[in-house]
Amino acid sequence: MDGFTIRAAHPGDYERLGELTAAAYLDDGLLDFGTDDPYLAVLRDVGRRAEHAEVLVAVDADDTVLGGVAFVGAPGPFADVAREGEAEFRTLAVAPAGRGRGVGTALVRECVDRARALGRTRVVLSTQPMMHAAHRVYERFGFTRAPERDWSPIATLTLLVYELELARD
Repeated sequence: MDGFTIRAAHPGDYERLGELTAAAYLDDGLLDFGTDDPYLAVLRDVGRRAEHAEVLVAVDADDTVLGGVAFVGAPGPFADVAREGEAEFRTLAVAPAGRGRGVGTALVRECVDRARALGRTRVVLSTQPMMHAAHRVYERFGFTRAPERDWSPIATLTLLVYELELARD
């Protein structure tokens, strides 16, 4: 890892991570209604994510948040597509200062490692069709498309589902 560590998010990280996540979605053109998009409130609400998921952050040497992700260890209130025996991760976002440094890759690796430690058989995630850089990261880990699980949270957006089968011992 290039000068950063992964750790559990602290409440003091929530505002920065929420703003970073919202900015990543806005800057990458991933919201239909720009700054008026109702999903921005969800992206900024890290406290709610932390109630239902394990929020992880990548921080540099001075504890600046470079990125984050919500790891969902099993089906539940914050899981969109996880089924029994599966883990899921959501809201993966990396700040411009963390891009190109392996932050996104490290966060995905941490989620996969946590799923293995929990004995899950698969890790799943939803992604937007235009998130090509993220798709490349997932595919390097061995995630494959599961088009039969694609879904639409709203009429104007179909999310793609990727899954990674985890080896059993």
